[in-house]
Amino acid sequence: MPHQIRPATAADVPLILRFIRGLAAYEKLLPEVEATEATLAATLFGPRPAAECVLAFAENGAPAGFAIFFTNYSTFLARPGLYLEDLFVEPEWRGRGIGKALLLHLAALANQRGCGRMEWSVLDWNQPAIDFYESIGAVRKTEWTTCRLSGPALARYAPTRAR
Repeated sequence: MPHQIRPATAADVPLILRFIRGLAAYEKLLPEVEATEATLAATLFGPRPAAECVLAFAENGAPAGFAIFFTNYSTFLARPGLYLEDLFVEPEWRGRGIGKALLLHLAALANQRGCGRMEWSVLDWNQPAIDFYESIGAVRKTEWTTCRLSGPALARYAPTRAR
């Protein structure tokens, strides 16, 4: 049986967290993971989901990888876009087409939803991923630089409560 991709459910939260930790370890960012089963359940499957997740399973049914994505918006196109936040395939399942299947699944979903584009980021040192993305037709936007407000810098702008 070929590998399968399906939408994640709330019952999959422990598996999603395992994949997130696996990705963070690969990217040498494991100490930055704050996600817990409770926060994932609330933000992925609560009343206002912030993102969606699909899971990939190998030919034998073993969990092999995941992708987390959300809708963004292009003002120039006046259309939604699909932003791939994370894609991860367990090391033992790499090289078997699972990552490509996840990406193509999301590309098809973006088309079904009327998206004008699909985007993601890749670490500049991750040459295997860069080569893979370019092999499927992705174009690196090297003239763009990511900016981020997070942690204390973001909290500094929280509204203050009236006393």
